[in-house]
Amino acid sequence: MAKLSKELNRFFFEEKRGDTVTLENVLDLAGERIFGFLFVILSLPSALPLPAPVISIPFGIIMIVLAAQLIIGRQEPWLPEKFAKRPIKLETAQKFIKAGIPLLQKIEAVSRPRLPFVCTTIPGKIIIGLAIALMSSFMMIPIPGTNTLPAIGIFVTGFGLLEDDGAISLGGLTICAIAAILIGSVFAALIWGGTSLIDQIKTMLKG
Repeated sequence: MAKLSKELNRFFFEEKRGDTVTLENVLDLAGERIFGFLFVILSLPSALPLPAPVISIPFGIIMIVLAAQLIIGRQEPWLPEKFAKRPIKLETAQKFIKAGIPLLQKIEAVSRPRLPFVCTTIPGKIIIGLAIALMSSFMMIPIPGTNTLPAIGIFVTGFGLLEDDGAISLGGLTICAIAAILIGSVFAALIWGGTSLIDQIKTMLKG
């Protein structure tokens, strides 16, 4: 498989396209390592410093479905037809791909097959699948600041899976762990703050 950045550049910018593109159209670029490819493509819009509220929820749902299939050991992913054939404006896709290609090129420059057991063994796939499912659920939360870091974790982990680079996948899992801690802290603060406010209101009413 050619470098993903080159394949995406060819598909979205060099070849003639209509006004829309579907996920199903892009799957031909995946080759054999389709799970990693899909995680990279689907997390890319939310991993970039660009607004992607319309995309993050449906793409997050798809990634949870894919993560579950990775956990149970499917060799080829199944995608709901509704999502696979859902049209996306080519102009919108090009905007995200153009912004993401420099990031892809940086990771490609240091990527090589290593620590393959992280990406190819059953325990490794289960850990990766669980992490991606959790990050995908975080990615869909409509709270500012909870989308980007989980998406970056999925992106890096998925790229390692795509290239059989366990070291990069471990780096992605580390990012996922940091994201889980930070978002968990946000939720704890919201819950604690909400409880505190309720207690204050009760005290005022009693007074």
